[in-house]
Amino acid sequence: MNGAGHVGRRFPTPPPLGTGMEPGSGPGSGPWAATACVVTGASRGFGRSLARLLAPQLGPGSVLLLLARSAEALTELAAELRAGSATGSATGSAGLRVQCVAADLGCEEGLRTAGAALRELLQDASFGRLLLVNNAGSLGDVSKSFLDLTDLEEINTYFSFNISSALCLTSTALRAFGARPGCSRTVVNISSLCAREPFRSWALYCAGKAARDMLFQVLALEEPGVRVLNYAPGPLDTDMQLLARTKTGDPGMRQHFQRLQENGQLIESSVSAQKLLQLLQEDSFPSGAHLDFYDI
Repeated sequence: MNGAGHVGRRFPTPPPLGTGMEPGSGPGSGPWAATACVVTGASRGFGRSLARLLAPQLGPGSVLLLLARSAEALTELAAELRAGSATGSATGSAGLRVQCVAADLGCEEGLRTAGAALRELLQDASFGRLLLVNNAGSLGDVSKSFLDLTDLEEINTYFSFNISSALCLTSTALRAFGARPGCSRTVVNISSLCAREPFRSWALYCAGKAARDMLFQVLALEEPGVRVLNYAPGPLDTDMQLLARTKTGDPGMRQHFQRLQENGQLIESSVSAQKLLQLLQEDSFPSGAHLDFYDI
């Protein structure tokens, strides 16, 4: 449910945070041959839609690694993508390999499982591209106000899943892939307007999104050879949006989300995922930038 609500304000695109790679040096408009593509939170919502759009873009020698908690949902998605690959349909690319890793990134065991899978996949020197999409995330208990957040275990568990796991997985992937001459590396963080604006009852979610944005801005500064993008997908029509409009403690915010749904202003995940795909294909964003669905 990343980018759960959009209240109309705009933020200018920040200036480049580092020299980065030249535009066009990352995944381009043609098939992305020999690409290692990793999508977290791929079992449903935005992650699932994005995986379905990415699969046809991945050319010969590519692997799509799907990571989420639900093994059943991942298996179903992988079967769909493999079938599309075999038939050459719009949801597959000929010869595409699809791998699934069922792991709970909110616990150490799950994070170790995911990290091991990444290291095993990315040690393959035949890959010329790495595309990592950090989509996994949770809303948290939005029925609570700031003053209700007194349980340290609850707070630490939230931040472990929503911040720490994205940091660890990204570092693991980049170290495993390495700075290979002539190869490109792109890291996407699925962000939100909440990374820029405070929402009542959403202290954990806003703080988590803001922290992730800053983490990836630092990555862009430290690693100019890595293309980094913080993408806010807008208010998506997902299960998490349903939670937002039924469980948000602040009445005004809850009504705001209800109006978005009633007025048909929620965005289909596939529509927003298509805009992200467009950004990746054009590859002209300043590395480290925060770009919103509505600004594209």
